[in-house]
Amino acid sequence: MAAVGAAALAWGVFVERNRFTVRHESVAVLEPGARPLTVLHLSDLHMAPWQQRKQEWVRSLALLEPDLIVNTGDNLGHVDGIEGLEKALQVFAGIPGVFVHGSNDYVGPQLKNPFTYFGGPSRTPTKPTSLDTARLERYFEDTLGWLSLNNTSRALEIKGSRLEFFGTNDAHRNWDRLDVLPGAIEEMRENVGWADDTAGPDPVAIGVTHAPYRRVLDSFVTHGAELIFAGHTHGGQVRIPGLPALVTNCDIPREQAQGLSVWHHARRAAFLEVSAGIGTSVYAPVRFACAPEAVVVTLTAGDFGYS
Repeated sequence: MAAVGAAALAWGVFVERNRFTVRHESVAVLEPGARPLTVLHLSDLHMAPWQQRKQEWVRSLALLEPDLIVNTGDNLGHVDGIEGLEKALQVFAGIPGVFVHGSNDYVGPQLKNPFTYFGGPSRTPTKPTSLDTARLERYFEDTLGWLSLNNTSRALEIKGSRLEFFGTNDAHRNWDRLDVLPGAIEEMRENVGWADDTAGPDPVAIGVTHAPYRRVLDSFVTHGAELIFAGHTHGGQVRIPGLPALVTNCDIPREQAQGLSVWHHARRAAFLEVSAGIGTSVYAPVRFACAPEAVVVTLTAGDFGYS
């Protein structure tokens, strides 16, 4: 038993943690006749400056030629992680993108007992290390040209499809402001460039959040989201093969902690895409039965949706 345990730990630390994968999904949410859109979903990179293998792999994702990047937070895993992150993401400059923050875009990770996750969602560190969030935001917005969705709403038109986005800051730290979303969405819809063009296609509403708490997902569905992107869960990170995540670090059902599913609320529903993430905490550098992943979601035309 000791030998099996040691072998499993070695696999998780030295092999699976670096077994980067790309998961492909397809969602029919665009107007009939619309051109497909390739969305690259990046989440939970938890980047440290020395993680060159991870940086090079993320750079290689540019070969997928995404039309849109959705970044769902927790990009940094070290006080100097921004340096590795800039190297990894610079190939995506000029590609439309949106982002929200997780707590590890503000404060660094802290050493903790991983078994405490079974007692409920993790809590705020007592003495967190502040990260350079201002530099991260400047890089995302000014260098890459991405739009912040932290408790706000924005819009993009890509390849003839109109996309409405709304998002929250990290609900895991209670930084989500669901109370301001209705006003932000209304303001976006009043000022968007196609507001007076009734002949064009109907926009597709997309929700973006870091931590997929039920209150956030329910709010997104209420506001008309047809597709929701989230991260945070790490897919459970250490799993028993063939079983759902053992723990989610939020209140989402364990079977929806990774992958594409449907979230139902108040007789409405939206596709829910939750990434298992690309990185791990530097204090828990292990994955088992849950490989790190980027997700490619192809948005296609469809004549129906979930209701």
